Amino acid sequence: MPHTHITIDEARCKGCGLCTIACPHKLVTLSDTPNSHGFTVALFSDSGKCTGCALCAEMCPDVAIVVFKEN
Repeated sequence: MPHTHITIDEARCKGCGLCTIACPHKLVTLSDTPNSHGFTVALFSDSGKCTGCALCAEMCPDVAIVVFKEN
């Protein structure tokens, strides 16, 4: 399985939570601490369990998530 790395742009994320619903492995959660704009942004927890399906990125209306796959 390829190694997957997810980046979440905290400046773009508005904490809508759609990515948390989309992730089939529940690896994306919302932070308890708001960012500088007052939003509780998304956090990615465990790249070892991520399959790289990119459903989180596809669901993000703010284009704040990028999925990288490495062989």
